[in-house]
Amino acid sequence: MKIYLATNNPHKKEEISKIFSSHTILMPRDAGIDFDFEETGTTYLENALGKAITLFRSLGEPVVADDSGLSVPALGGAPGIYSSRYGSEKPGEKLEQSERNKYLLAKMQGIQDRRAFFVCCMVLVLEDYRIFTAQETVHGTIIHEPKGSGGFGYDPLFYIEDFGKTVAELSEGEKNRISHRGRAGAVINAILNNLNKE
Repeated sequence: MKIYLATNNPHKKEEISKIFSSHTILMPRDAGIDFDFEETGTTYLENALGKAITLFRSLGEPVVADDSGLSVPALGGAPGIYSSRYGSEKPGEKLEQSERNKYLLAKMQGIQDRRAFFVCCMVLVLEDYRIFTAQETVHGTIIHEPKGSGGFGYDPLFYIEDFGKTVAELSEGEKNRISHRGRAGAVINAILNNLNKE
C-alpha cells in the first residue's frame, strides 16, 4: 500500500519506512504538498490526529502520522509534547538538536533521579471515519553526556539498561524492535497487514 507520512523529517521517514517495510512510504512533498502543521494539541494523540487528518484532507490517500516525545518525571514530565521545541525562547523557533540535548542536560544537573521514557502516538487514517491509533512507550535513563552516532533527537542521551547502550548506539533493527515508534508502528503495521487479508 502507498502511505503518506505527515512529516517533513527525513530521519522519521527513514525509520518509518523500515517499520512498514512491505508498504511504500511517501512524504507530502512527493505529492507536491508543502505540509506545515502547527502542533497546538495538549496530548500526543491530539497532535498526531491533527497532522494525519489535515494531510488526509489534502490528499484523500492513506496517511500515517505520529507525535512523540521524551518525558522526564524529575522535570515534571518535561519536555513531553514540547520535545522538538524544548529550550526555544520564541514561538516558532527551534534549537538545533545538539543544543536541545545540552539544554536538557543543564536542566538535569544535580538531579539524581534520571528515569525517563519516550512516548509515541501513531495514527493511521484510511478514510474520513476509518481511523486507527496506537500509543507506546519505552523506558530508560538520561545519561550525563551523549553516546552513539545513530538515531536522532534525544537518542544519544537515552540509555536502556537491558541493552547496556543508548538508543543512538543500537543497530537499526534493535531500535525498530524496541523503540516507542517501533512498538507503535508494529501495532499499526499489524492492522494494515490484517486489512490486506480481507
